[in-house]
Parts: sequence; structure tokens; C-alpha cells
Amino acid sequence: MKIARLKIRNFRSIKNAELLFEGHSLLLGPNNIGKSTICEAIDLVLGPDRLSRFPPVEEFDFYNAQYLKESEVEGEEPESIPIRVEVILTGLSDELESRCGQHLEFWSSEESRLLTSGELAAANPPSSEKCLRLETLGSYDSVEDEFEAQTYFSHSPTAEPGELDKVGKSVKRMFGFLYLRTLRTGSRALSLERGSLLDIILRLEGARGGLWEKAIDRLRNLNIEKDAAHLDPVLNSIEERLGKYISSEIDGRATKLHVSQLTREHLRKTMAFFLSMSKDQAPVPFQQVGTGTLNVLVLALLSFIAELKPSSVIFAMEEPEIALPPHTQRRIADYLLRNTSQAFVTSHSPFVIERFEPNQTLLLKRDNDAYVSTMKISDASGLKNKDFQRYARRGLSECMLGKGSIVVEGLTEFHSLPVIARIMEENNLDLQPLDIAGVVFFDAETESNMSKFGKFFKDLGLKTFSFYDHIDRKPEKKQELIDAFDIDFEHPHTGFEVLIVNEVGLNRQWDFLNDLRNSGDNGGFQIPEERPGDDDLKQIVKSALKGNKGTGWAARLLEGCTAQELPQTAVDFLNKVYELFPKPIASTDSEAGQEDKVSFL
Repeated sequence: MKIARLKIRNFRSIKNAELLFEGHSLLLGPNNIGKSTICEAIDLVLGPDRLSRFPPVEEFDFYNAQYLKESEVEGEEPESIPIRVEVILTGLSDELESRCGQHLEFWSSEESRLLTSGELAAANPPSSEKCLRLETLGSYDSVEDEFEAQTYFSHSPTAEPGELDKVGKSVKRMFGFLYLRTLRTGSRALSLERGSLLDIILRLEGARGGLWEKAIDRLRNLNIEKDAAHLDPVLNSIEERLGKYISSEIDGRATKLHVSQLTREHLRKTMAFFLSMSKDQAPVPFQQVGTGTLNVLVLALLSFIAELKPSSVIFAMEEPEIALPPHTQRRIADYLLRNTSQAFVTSHSPFVIERFEPNQTLLLKRDNDAYVSTMKISDASGLKNKDFQRYARRGLSECMLGKGSIVVEGLTEFHSLPVIARIMEENNLDLQPLDIAGVVFFDAETESNMSKFGKFFKDLGLKTFSFYDHIDRKPEKKQELIDAFDIDFEHPHTGFEVLIVNEVGLNRQWDFLNDLRNSGDNGGFQIPEERPGDDDLKQIVKSALKGNKGTGWAARLLEGCTAQELPQTAVDFLNKVYELFPKPIASTDSEAGQEDKVSFL
């Protein structure tokens, strides 16, 4: 079973979205673009226990907390602005088709759309398949002063006109949707509260029969007062004082201590899962173990559920990298891809991103009207699958999550330009720091790779910048670079090392050599004790930098520079980047006060 289409209206950070899915989906994008909202929206429709909360939705589940609008008719009550989330499920099991037969429709796999009632002739496999269309509507009831939500079958031919058939919990459990929220699931995942992972497992295994009755009976007969004789005088005193106001017909003591309220709901909240992780450790409540261990335990439970329902598990997981080492991140991603019918994953980790194919990786985009759409990474030109896999951990993932990319041709520039940018930012507080602006440096390793990465990032919607050496090149090669970048910058020097020795002061270069020699970091590179002539000094520095590209010596030299000593060519280039990513203008005190007033009202 899989989700083929998701529509969202007026839910949380998304005002409008229509998203298509073909299988496993890795959702990428900057913070607050709507990744978690998409997972929450799916849970709103498919989660069997999501609507059991009271209230099922709240003010801030509505886009911009707007759930009412003024009526166009003067004097009438404000109108409700509903939440609407629609999911289309395909790959239905025989059991589900039998249970929901009257609500079935047809989905065109070739055209990624729902077939209409007049297209029955086109409803033939493999070009189309049976589907279920479900929708959850959330709204505010002004009469009851309550928020309400309910899930319906969108296609309800036997319902009364204008009405839709409701989707019950028993049907929702057949969907097999599981949602692991970031940092929020562990607190109750291993409890026995309704909807917890342990509760789901016990239900699927049919292991809950008699559990609560037997536990309550044992607790009722547990005499804890026997080991607390010092409480007898206190309890007797309480009974004597109580007898002065309330008559009791009970023989013997009317009061008794129990470790629980002896109800199943109270036991669900108080029963705890204990475990020990080493031979010398006594079992402790699961909340007391490390965050990483807890996350792995939660995944173990989820895998248990997936194995109980192998053909119908749709899995949503936020940021599996939280508190987990890289090898565990990879194992989690691999497990989801192999053992679920469909997985939705949000992540910022290259160790997770690299496990998904480019056609499974969706970059979220958001316009000024809060309309969210997706773009397959595979639709961006320039890169092959092997490039994607090779560079995922080398800055590619970080660039895809950013707003701009500075592509350089080698390690020297990759290490040095961020140093120059940091010194410029520390010296001029009016500059927006590039990392905060979402601008990422990327090492293409050679100039020949720069164009393909520039095209790729540009297709993803990033602002692209190139920085490379001056050489004689064919006009068509130069045009490729111009076309691939928003700002194509070919500096006038034949190498970055040449740029440094020609534009950084000689005193700073000699200080750099002295520092290398005195620290012993020069290794086998010979540095004279006495300062040589200017030309010889430049030659020594250039030789040192060229022969040690991978050790960061160029960046080390620049670290010692003041803002005024930085190479002007690099400064001019970075100023072009800063111009496209200006620092936001802070509001005045009066404007801020007015905004607070409006917000408060």
C-alpha cells in the first residue's frame, strides 16, 4: 500500500499543497518549509489514534491560526475556515478492497491523476489501479466553542446527498501508518498508553486479553501496609476523624493503600518498561537511558510492527540522525527502504541522504503564498546518480538544503574563502554571515566539474557562484561556466597561491613562514632563518602553499590577516555574494511596538 497523492489546505505552515509520490520519499528542505507538516498531515488522515485527542485540532493547526473569516453578509456570524487534508492510497490489499469496496475509485499511474466517472474504459491495469481517497476535515464549531475533526471517504456513493461516510479506527488500522516524530516519541513509545508502540504491538499480537484484569486483581490483593507498619497509627487516626463526620458500615478498616487507582487507564500511564544495557547495571525506566539508545529501542519496536504487517506499513520518520552515530543512521535508512511498503523521511544528514536514490529525493519549495511543491533531485540537470552518491557526504547534501552555493575548483579555495568571509563578517557587522544566509562552499575538485555542479544547483533554485583561476580555455568552455552560474568569477591569477602571494602583504607572508618553522609544522619543507628578498619570499610561500594544498596552509596564512590585509580579488568576489544576500533590516522600536500590538490583538 502506498500514498500516491497528498493534498493539504490550511494546515499548519502550509496554506496549499498538492504532492505526488511514487514510493519511498526523502523530504529535503530548510527549516520551517513544511517537512514536519507533511508528515503530520498524513497522520491526521491515516493515523488511527490521531483524532482521539481532545481537541483533535487546535488553533495553531490552522494556517496562521486563522480558522474564522468575516461573513460577506453584514450581521451574520463569521464563517469557518476548515483544514482539509486528502490522501489517495493505491496498492490496496484484498482485505481492504473487500472492506471498503463501495468507496473504491481508479488512479491513473501513467498520468498521476484520479480517473473520473466517465473514464471507466481507461480503468485497466497496469495503466490504472484501484484506489481509496480519504480526507480529514477540521473546523471550529462556534456553537459548542470547540475544534473538531473527522476523516471521511471522499467517494461515498451511498451516503445522503452532501454527506460523506466516516472512516473508523478499525479501517485506519488496516492502513498500517506509523509516525516517529523527532524527540517526541520516546517519552511514551515504550509506555502502555493508548496508541503507544507497545500498545500497537500488543493489539496486533492479540496479547492484551485479560492483561488489565489480571494485573488489577493482583494489585488489589497486594498488601503494602504489611511492610509499612508505621503507617497504621496515621491511618487509624484518619479513620477516627472521618468517623466523626461520615458513618461507615464497614467491618474493620475502611481505608486501604494501593499502588494504583486499579483502573486500566491509570495502569496504562503508570506501568513502566525497564531495561539494563550492561552487566553491572540494574534495570532502570526506559526514560533514563541515553537518547541514542532510546531512539534505537523505538526503531526496534517499529521494525517489530513492520514485520507483523509486512505488506502494509507506511512509515514516516523525522530526522533519524538525532543522537545516533553514522553507521546506525545508515542502518535505519536501509531498513526503511527494504522493509516498508513506503517510507517518508525528513533528514539533514548526508549519511541518510546518500541511501536514497535521486528519484526518491524530493526537495521542497515554498512560494510567498505558502504554496508548497516538490522537485525530484533526479529532474535537475548536470549530475548522474554516481555523482550524487559520491558527493553526498562532500558538501552536496548541505548545498541542497541551502539557498546559495559557491563552487570552487579545489581544496585550497575551499579552505581559504570561508576564512576570508569570516574575517570580513567580523569586521563589518552589516554583512549577513554566509552560513546564516544559507550560502554553502562546495569543492568540485577540478574546474572540469564546476559546470555540472553549477547547473545542478541552479536547477534546484539556488543562487550559484563560481570562483576559479585564469587560464586559456576554449570559448565554448567559458560559455558553459557563464551559463551555469548566476555570478561567474574568473580571477586574474593563474592559481590561488599566486593570488595570495601577489595580494597579501609581504610582512604577513613572512610571519606565516616563521610561524610554520617555530611550531615545527613545516615538516620537511625548508624555511630560512633570515628573511629573504621580496621575490624569493614570494617564491617560497608559493611553493609552500602549492606543495601542501591538503594541509590548509593557505587558510592558515589568511587566518593571520586583518580585514585590510585580505586579498582584494577574493574580497571583491565575496562582496558580490553578500549583495545578493543582504542582512535583514531590523525594525525600529516604534515598528516593533506596533507589530506587538497588532499581534496581541
